[in-house]
Amino acid sequence: MDQLTAEQALRRLEPLVGEWALEARWPGGEPWPGGGRVTFEWHASGAHVVERGTADLPEAPDNVSVIGCDAANGTYFQLYSDERGVCRVYEMSIGDGEWKLWREGEPFAQRFTATFSDDGNTITGRWEIAEDGTNYATDFDLVYRRVQT
Repeated sequence: MDQLTAEQALRRLEPLVGEWALEARWPGGEPWPGGGRVTFEWHASGAHVVERGTADLPEAPDNVSVIGCDAANGTYFQLYSDERGVCRVYEMSIGDGEWKLWREGEPFAQRFTATFSDDGNTITGRWEIAEDGTNYATDFDLVYRRVQT
């Protein structure tokens, strides 16, 4: 049986680890005022990555996520929460220079698709939303620029 070990699966999360400056743009290309910061760090257990994010835009709440995997099945999940009291579970994939998150269900479906630059210091992505669950439209674009590892 060919299955990932926990060590192999967790190693795929390593490109996220570090501190990132965040830039965002609305669908029309207009930048969000200010910027943001996101950090990804290993939990003390070594089995999860904790993401913490903050932005200067009042509509963008401070948030915390825990990323982990089911190594035997090669699947990843992100448990998201923010200061509004919102909690969501996203399925996730990462590898081959791509990072994806997605969820279906109420109050809307969402998906995020991003690519890593060749040097690993930039992540360029887009959040999309489907109010009706099927017709996706751009919610906002994001660029993560590595500040430090």
